[in-house]
Amino acid sequence: MVSRVLMGVWAGLNFLLLAAGAVSLALSIVWRKPDILMNMVLSNADLTAGTIMGIAFIVTFFIAVAGVVQRNHVTIGLVITNYVLLTDALGVLIIGTFVWFFTLKERANFHALWIAATPDVRKQLQDKLHCCGYFAGNDSAEISNFCANQTFITTLNDTILSNFCVTPITAFADTTLNNIFTTTFGFMAIVLCLLLATLCVIKKRHEDERFKKIDAKRGGKGFV
Repeated sequence: MVSRVLMGVWAGLNFLLLAAGAVSLALSIVWRKPDILMNMVLSNADLTAGTIMGIAFIVTFFIAVAGVVQRNHVTIGLVITNYVLLTDALGVLIIGTFVWFFTLKERANFHALWIAATPDVRKQLQDKLHCCGYFAGNDSAEISNFCANQTFITTLNDTILSNFCVTPITAFADTTLNNIFTTTFGFMAIVLCLLLATLCVIKKRHEDERFKKIDAKRGGKGFV
C-alpha cells in the first residue's frame, strides 16, 4: 500500500500546482486593466501566455486527481499526468526563458517600444514618470503637462538620469519582469516535484500489485 506520507506529499504538491495555476490566471487577468506603464511592460501576448499557463496547471490538477483515484492496479491516469506535467514544464521553460532573454536588453527593447508608441502614450508616460524623452530630451520627447515646452526639455540636465524616461521605465520593468521570471521558475519546481512524486506513486503501486500476485500464487499465506 502506498504510504500516507507519500500520498500526503503528492496531494500537497498537486494543490500547490492548483494554487500556481490560480495565481498565474488571476494575475494575467488583473494586469490587463488599463495601466499605461504595466501595459507597456507586459504585452497582450505575454498576458495570454500567462493565462494559458494558469489554465494548463489547473487542468493538470484535475487530470492528476482523476488518475490517483483509480484502483491501485490502474496507473494509466498517473502516467498520463506525468506526460501532461512534462508538457507543462516545457511551457514554463519557454515562458521563463523568453522573459529572461527580454531582460538582457531592457533599455534597447523599451526604446523600441517607446519609439513605436503613439505620441499620446508618450505624453502619458512622461507625465506619470516626470521625465522627458527616452535616452535624452531630443529622443522622441513630447510636449505634455510635465514637459511643458521645448525650452523646458532642452534645459534638462543630461547628467541626471531620472530626467529621462529610460531610467524609471527600466527600473519598473526590471522589478516586474524579474519577479515574473522568479515566480515562473518557482512554478517549475512545483511541476518537477509533482512529476517525481507521481513516479514514486506509480512505482509503489506496481510493487504492491506485484506482491499481491506473488501472494496469490502462494495461496494468500504471505511470506512468513
